[in-house]
Amino acid sequence: MTAAGAYGLLGLAILAEITATIALKAADGMSRIGPMVIVAVGYALSFWLLSVSLQRFPISLVYSVWAGFGMAGAAIGGWWLFGEALAPSALLGIAIIALGVFILAGAMEPSAA
Repeated sequence: MTAAGAYGLLGLAILAEITATIALKAADGMSRIGPMVIVAVGYALSFWLLSVSLQRFPISLVYSVWAGFGMAGAAIGGWWLFGEALAPSALLGIAIIALGVFILAGAMEPSAA
């Protein structure tokens, strides 16, 4: 698999994880079945795509990118969909996470796996 393809799968893993996390909030304490189905499918898909990405990239890169952008996406999704507060300091934190992920990604070489 090419590096571009592996990054694409990692991006899809991040989107699936964000979708599942937002659905978990919408599930209202697991009382709504529709969102819970999205949670189960989203997390399963995310972890499968994550495992495929790990065939190409080191775990330190894959996990930090996935966790960092997943956390940022969940915070933005909570603000956008549920009206949760997103203070300027939170936006700064998201920017710092993104910067850290970009720096880490630039320092990593894809594995030959």
